[in-house]
Amino acid sequence: MNNQIVIGIDIGGSHITSMGVDLQRKEILKHLTCRKPVDCHGTADEILSTWAASLHEVIIQLPEGSLSGIGFAMPGPFHYPTGLALFEGVKKYDNLYNINVRDEIRKRLDLHDNISVRFLNDASCFAVGEAWMGPASGCRRTVVITLGTGFGSAFLLDGIPIEKGDDVPEAGCVYHLPFGESNADDHFSSRWFKRVYENRFSRDSGGVREMSEEALVNPDVRAIFTEFGDNLGSFLAPWLMKFRADCLTIGGNISRGYELFEEPFRQALKRDHCHSKVFLSALGEYAAIAGSARLTDDLFYSKLPYISTK
Repeated sequence: MNNQIVIGIDIGGSHITSMGVDLQRKEILKHLTCRKPVDCHGTADEILSTWAASLHEVIIQLPEGSLSGIGFAMPGPFHYPTGLALFEGVKKYDNLYNINVRDEIRKRLDLHDNISVRFLNDASCFAVGEAWMGPASGCRRTVVITLGTGFGSAFLLDGIPIEKGDDVPEAGCVYHLPFGESNADDHFSSRWFKRVYENRFSRDSGGVREMSEEALVNPDVRAIFTEFGDNLGSFLAPWLMKFRADCLTIGGNISRGYELFEEPFRQALKRDHCHSKVFLSALGEYAAIAGSARLTDDLFYSKLPYISTK
């Protein structure tokens, strides 16, 4: 690849962020950024036009001929190898169902055939970005989790997401695995904090950020974070050991309150004889951008076992 400027794209439920990335230097070019709001319930043409416009605003800032590829961090359901949208009944982007996003982006931007357009799950892109540019870059066996409205996860070997094998859960996902009276997603997401807070105090929680601020002065609220950390460590320890993880990286909005549950979390890992290093996300919102950009690296992309190189 002669030209090293690529565009990484993070598709959210209400926005698109497009950003330039220098692959050779492993550098996110924050001055080459376009973020636009998106109506995820709009028509297919409205959504695709907004996505193409965001990309175009970054492309026109690049030296002529310097763009070598485009990578999308895309939520599912989506057929990532072909670029076919499969959103249906998920309350966002349903009007894109059965539309080939790759073909549409190529057509709307009149892209040359040698410019790759590739896709990967947004949670996987976040993990790839952290394993590539974050503190986990020095580790071979890495687990990345995101704690927010949902519980995301990925298991990586030498920076490559692993989705099958005796030492990883199916598709690298742990959210659906049983824990407590239900599953992991019910316990390690913002919903759990809201439910526990409101059950104990009979008032609106206001959200995890507000709870974090209150926990600094209210030991009863701090106890909720202690319980969360202990539960999270107990749940993750067996998988970290089974995967022989060198490290764990924690991201997502809930991780901003990590100091409130760090000690019980580490104690739970230690109790189960798990000694994986623990890092907080270093890239934050840029992790998915970095991971999506890396999809344009032919060598990296060819190593993804569930992707056909196009």
